[in-house]
Amino acid sequence: MPKEQGKKVVATNRKARHDYLIEDTVEAGLVLSGTEVKALRMGRASLVDGYAHIDRGEAWLEGVHIPEYFQGTWNNHAPRRTRKLLLHKRQIEKLHLKTKQGGYTLIPLSLYFSDGRAKVELATAKGKKEYDKRHALRERQDKREAERAMSLRRRLGD
Repeated sequence: MPKEQGKKVVATNRKARHDYLIEDTVEAGLVLSGTEVKALRMGRASLVDGYAHIDRGEAWLEGVHIPEYFQGTWNNHAPRRTRKLLLHKRQIEKLHLKTKQGGYTLIPLSLYFSDGRAKVELATAKGKKEYDKRHALRERQDKREAERAMSLRRRLGD
């Protein structure tokens, strides 16, 4: 059987970029049980309420929902259990120092398979205020309208 190649995205946290100001990202491995891997390979996961924290020198992922594997038996996994993240010690220390600063948190941006191994993309992020979210939305709308007007002018000018 040939080894899996490339990157296969399972789930993304699209709301994260709206709710947080992303500063830095890091890729981390996940410690999963067999039924969790099978459920992920079926493309089923939700990162909406997920977050990560550092506890006693180890990184943990909480709130990520991986539904039960429907063909699993009595040893099926709990859908929202705490999962250990695999990072180098220096990476954990760096993330711990960053999250100790005021307002920073660790959030998962995407969950994917990279060459057959489950990975999660973590971001150190700072929560946006409500007016920041409205401002970003307004900027996107203005940019879209300007592009629409420019393309309309180009079509009429031809």
